[in-house]
Amino acid sequence: MLGMNDRRISLPQIERQKKLPVVMSAAEVRLMLKTPKYLKHRMILAVLYDCGLRCFELRKVELRDVDFDRKMLHVREGKGRKDRYVPLSEHLIRGLKTYIKVDVPEIWLFNGQPDEAGEVTAYSQRGIQWVVKQTKKEAGLEKPITTHTFRHSYATHLLENGLDLVSIKELLGHSCIETTMLYLHVAKSGRQKPFSPLDKLYPPKRG
Repeated sequence: MLGMNDRRISLPQIERQKKLPVVMSAAEVRLMLKTPKYLKHRMILAVLYDCGLRCFELRKVELRDVDFDRKMLHVREGKGRKDRYVPLSEHLIRGLKTYIKVDVPEIWLFNGQPDEAGEVTAYSQRGIQWVVKQTKKEAGLEKPITTHTFRHSYATHLLENGLDLVSIKELLGHSCIETTMLYLHVAKSGRQKPFSPLDKLYPPKRG
C-alpha cells in the first residue's frame, strides 16, 4: 500500500478445523450390540461402548478389574499410563455375569488364543477390530465404524444426556479439557439444539 513500504499487513491466521469424529446414533449402537451371533462378541462391543475404552485398554482388562459390587471397572495404565475408574451399567453387569459363567475366561476378561507355550493370552487387537468390522457388515451399516467410534459415541451421548465436560474428561482419561471439548462440536446439546431451516419453512402437519 502507498506509504507503507516498510510495513507489512498481517492478517490473523485461521486455525485449520480439526476433523470431527464419526458418531453412532443410539439406534445404531443398539443394532451393533444385538447383531453378533456370539455372546463374547456382543460383550466386547458392549464394554467398548458402556465404558468408553480405547482398544488397547479393553485388551488389558482382567477379571480382577471388574467390580460388580461397586459397579465399576478399573482401567489400568490407560493412555499416559494413568489409571481410572468408569461406571458399569446394570445391563452390562447382567450380560458380563452370563458371559463369564458360560465362557469361563481366565485372567483376562476376554481371552485370546493360547500362545505356543499354551499360556493364556489377551484378545488380540486384530481380533477386536475384526469383531467390529464384521458386525458392521452384518448390521448393514454404511457409516465408517471402528473400535474408536464406540468411544466417540460414548462421550457424545454422555454430553447429550447432560453430563458435564469435566466429568467426561475424567471418564475418558484425557490429560487436558481441550481434547474433550471436541465433542461440543458433535453433540446435539447446548442452549438450543441444532435444527434444519428447511423444517422451519415446511413444519410437519399435525393430525
